[in-house]
Amino acid sequence: MTDTPTALIRRTTVRVRYAETDCMGVVYYANYLVWFEIGRTDWLRDAGHTYRAMEAEGVQLPVIEAHCEYRRAAKYDDELEVRTRAALLTPVRIRFDYEIVRGDETLVTGHTIHAALDPRGRPCRLPSGVRDLLG
Repeated sequence: MTDTPTALIRRTTVRVRYAETDCMGVVYYANYLVWFEIGRTDWLRDAGHTYRAMEAEGVQLPVIEAHCEYRRAAKYDDELEVRTRAALLTPVRIRFDYEIVRGDETLVTGHTIHAALDPRGRPCRLPSGVRDLLG
């Protein structure tokens, strides 16, 4: 994410809870996807488009693709930073890129792709404010 303007990156801090680790004190792999969700929820909120508001407007953003690359393990009680940025793929699809770091060390990178759907589950346009923000 080094080529992204800082203003477009949302930084969220999470601390690894005991319940998020295995018997070795290492974070269970699926929890990184939960932290991705925290990052994108915060990104949308900061951009002025909460999930709740979008759903009230009749737009849902289900995940249609998820990818995660594990470089190093996070452990119990680590303080982590989730760095999230978004990119418009099409008027109905958005991609979020993530980097989870501990200090100066990148632990995980990944992305999710979301489709905008109306209440009937049919593709629809992303809210204009989101599209405008992402160009």
